[in-house]
Amino acid sequence: MHRFTRSAAVVLSATAALLLSACASGDAAGSESSGSGDSKGAVAMSFAGLDIPIWVDQLAIMEPIINEAGYEFLSDDPAWDIQTQVNDWENWIQRGDVKAIMGYPVQSDSMVAVTEKAQAAGIPVLGYAGTWEGTSAGVVLNNYEDGVRLGEEAGAWIKENTTGTQPVALLGYWETDLGRERSEGIVAGLEKSKADVSINEISVINLDDGYAAAQSQLAAEPDTKIWLGMASEPLQGAYQYLTDQGVAEDDPTFLLGALDATDEILDIVAVKDSIWRLSYILPAKMLAEANAALLIAAAEGEDVEDTLIESIQVTPENYADFYVKK
Repeated sequence: MHRFTRSAAVVLSATAALLLSACASGDAAGSESSGSGDSKGAVAMSFAGLDIPIWVDQLAIMEPIINEAGYEFLSDDPAWDIQTQVNDWENWIQRGDVKAIMGYPVQSDSMVAVTEKAQAAGIPVLGYAGTWEGTSAGVVLNNYEDGVRLGEEAGAWIKENTTGTQPVALLGYWETDLGRERSEGIVAGLEKSKADVSINEISVINLDDGYAAAQSQLAAEPDTKIWLGMASEPLQGAYQYLTDQGVAEDDPTFLLGALDATDEILDIVAVKDSIWRLSYILPAKMLAEANAALLIAAAEGEDVEDTLIESIQVTPENYADFYVKK
């Protein structure tokens, strides 16, 4: 059986604010980089916010690929503000040299009008992690299916290793398509597993949110030992709070699991008998290369179609294959 509650934890620390500030540069339309030699124009990549490490990693990987193809690379940091993102895209359209735009919208339905404006100006618009009305194609992910997989495997572990109703802290996010699809998938996977759980759905977006969510969850339900995340960074915040409170990194009664994995998460998975038992990665390099290839193809007037990137389970045996910076 399952029961649900939902709460929210939204905290932006000085550290996160500094990261946003450090990642944002250039004019109001975002940062710019140029390759050597004559430029064919520019292409742009717009993530909803640069407080997500895997997105920052992707930009760093994409830049030399885009420059090598002869294009200037533009990016921005809307900081999760939809009007800022729309304004950035308007500025790119008005530049006159932008050949393609790719993005992960703060709110996809709010980007339809500016997407239509770009397409009318001859600028193909591509989606990241999904598509919306007016896009030409996108790098797409199995968001819901990935969530179901995590939920089912977590449920199987719960059935095998626990007795009685288990409180589950689901660190999800329901304000974007990716977050909602993953979060709903995790719940569906737990239901399919038929594990006896009580689910508390907590809306979070970054590491500090996860830390605060763990604090409030344990205050309400001190016996919570099952922690699942639609993304790894908020769950990493919960992991830090748990270990700060004395939970051992290899406590056999705890299960943590999330989608996505940064280098820091790989370090946690590497711990012998780590409580972070379930992890699935969409490698930053794989995503960045697919983004760059689709942007370049669209910029050069080629027919484009969706590129599907599937997640890979990270284990103590293969974790070292996925480091970005090591």
